[in-house]
Amino acid sequence: MSLPVFYSAEISNLACEDICTIRGSEAHHAVAVRRIRPGEKIAVVDGKGRRGILLVQSTEKATLTGQIQAITDYSPTMPQITLVQALAKGGRAEQAVETATEFGVDSIIPWAAERSVVRWESAQKSAKGRSRWEATAYEAAKQARRAYFPQVDELVDSGALAEKISDFVATGAWVLVCHEEAVHSLAQVLTTLFNSALAQNSSQPNFPSRLVYIVGPEGGITSAELVAFQAAGAQAVLLGEHILRSSSAGPWAIAVTRAFLDKSRVK
Repeated sequence: MSLPVFYSAEISNLACEDICTIRGSEAHHAVAVRRIRPGEKIAVVDGKGRRGILLVQSTEKATLTGQIQAITDYSPTMPQITLVQALAKGGRAEQAVETATEFGVDSIIPWAAERSVVRWESAQKSAKGRSRWEATAYEAAKQARRAYFPQVDELVDSGALAEKISDFVATGAWVLVCHEEAVHSLAQVLTTLFNSALAQNSSQPNFPSRLVYIVGPEGGITSAELVAFQAAGAQAVLLGEHILRSSSAGPWAIAVTRAFLDKSRVK
């Protein structure tokens, strides 16, 4: 069984055999909830790619201290995957954030789509909603034993999203809008894109630095939004035979993408 993972920014600046201390709610969870005791080993991550193995030496109510036995620094997976997730009711957006994090998303952009029922109408509501998504991604990343934690960006409306799409495309990113009326399936589009990149240089494929998926709310993406996004450089893709919920569409697309990436790297 893999070691339980806990967060500590402190490990970013430590080396093997240094002493690392976990404090506050994270230590309380380790000691009171997980009942970690001296002599046990745990994994400690900084959320930025560093993972350390800690031999626990002492535990208190809100403090856990141990010696670092090993450190591994991970490089980010390329291309980076961004999920633009429309606000959705019934906890479905948070479910999308949770599962997408488990599947390897790198960043998440909350989107106030025209048909979103949920609205973060004030700055306070927006900050609270974003904080809730960040907490969801944080817990899911630890559960998935990730060394990198996904970033949750600020809320955008459809106009701002169109501008972001233009910026993404200008840097060479692939931007795909998940849409039930698209002509080509995600598998077809990814096959074309990946084969094109591999054909240019099979030993060092010219993959983009980022791949962006846009998922609409329960009521779907409006025609005007789709036109604006395509004008900005995005491409519409059909996820599959069946219509997926807003909570499952993004994670499904990410899972398929990871499978394509793994296949493309097999020599």
